[in-house]
Amino acid sequence: MGLGAVAADGGSVQIHGIGLIGGSIGLGLRAAGWWVTGSDIDELRARQALRLGAVNEIGHNPHADVTFVATPATAIPGLAREALESGDGVVTDVGSVKGPICATVEHPRFVGGHPMAGSEQMGIAGARPDMFGGAVWVLTPGATTLDETYAAVRAVVAELGAEAVTMPPELHDTLVSVVSHVPHLTAATLMRLADERTAERSVLQRLAAGGFRDMTRVAAGSSDIWLDICDSNRLAICASLERLIDALGEMRDVVERGDREALHTLLERARVARVNLPSGIPADVELAVLRVPVKDRPGEVARIATLATEVDVNIYDLEIAHSTEGDRGVLIMVVAAELAERLQTALAADGYPSSVRHLGI
Repeated sequence: MGLGAVAADGGSVQIHGIGLIGGSIGLGLRAAGWWVTGSDIDELRARQALRLGAVNEIGHNPHADVTFVATPATAIPGLAREALESGDGVVTDVGSVKGPICATVEHPRFVGGHPMAGSEQMGIAGARPDMFGGAVWVLTPGATTLDETYAAVRAVVAELGAEAVTMPPELHDTLVSVVSHVPHLTAATLMRLADERTAERSVLQRLAAGGFRDMTRVAAGSSDIWLDICDSNRLAICASLERLIDALGEMRDVVERGDREALHTLLERARVARVNLPSGIPADVELAVLRVPVKDRPGEVARIATLATEVDVNIYDLEIAHSTEGDRGVLIMVVAAELAERLQTALAADGYPSSVRHLGI
């Protein structure tokens, strides 16, 4: 399969697992004109997905352009391999832990994925077509992943309104333990501490204002999926929990000794970090186009996308154009104009010459 632009416009999709995430994928892609076939181990849930319009039909479509595996983590590798063997489309998953899955499913037409979106609501009843609008969707291509596979999945992710961020599976698992897994376990622990105060429970519940509810909202999510997550990402989660325990110990010591200056420093540092969390793509951002010549070999596009993540440059759009030379292509990326030079410098340092053109010039 050579380099080529991939358009995700009105194709066919197979979704295995039509719960909250799978159902939201189906709703979003159906709204965009895709034909969606879905399957689920729970026949009642599959029929509900059909009634809610998350799928066009129930069943298996081995000829689907894209297959999403949105089942519990333990079932993902088997279903992904089955889809790869029975058809010639690209396959991805939505598992919260990527290392074990990507190590098990190494294939040119597979790329791991993880949408950083969800809801405290459970199952297909909580699915909605705009679930991924403005959300980050991590892609973790392997060493054998073809550029077309990566580009095709990235195009579908963009059509769902998400921002694709590319990184190695192991880095994903380390980072997500900090921003997703440990926060969930922390929220669950806070709720357990609050619930243990049985004598004052009714009063405490009345005192639980917005801050406490915001911090513990994720604890209302499905408990079952976290068993697999904690098992699959045990080492990274435990390492992050140790760091949290140390940090809480430091905070306790500061409060215990009444060190107002040190406490102010810790709180202010946290406040600034929270205020500066990304809040989406600015509507008035100026854009630039980078054109990067690449060889027609697996992993080139994914490598460049990973490099962009490392230097904190978001790729708003991506396309692969053929070259008349046959064994080469041109990767065309749209990025913020103010960051184009940063990415160009990083590309040059990694052996990728590029040209930049500001849009509108």
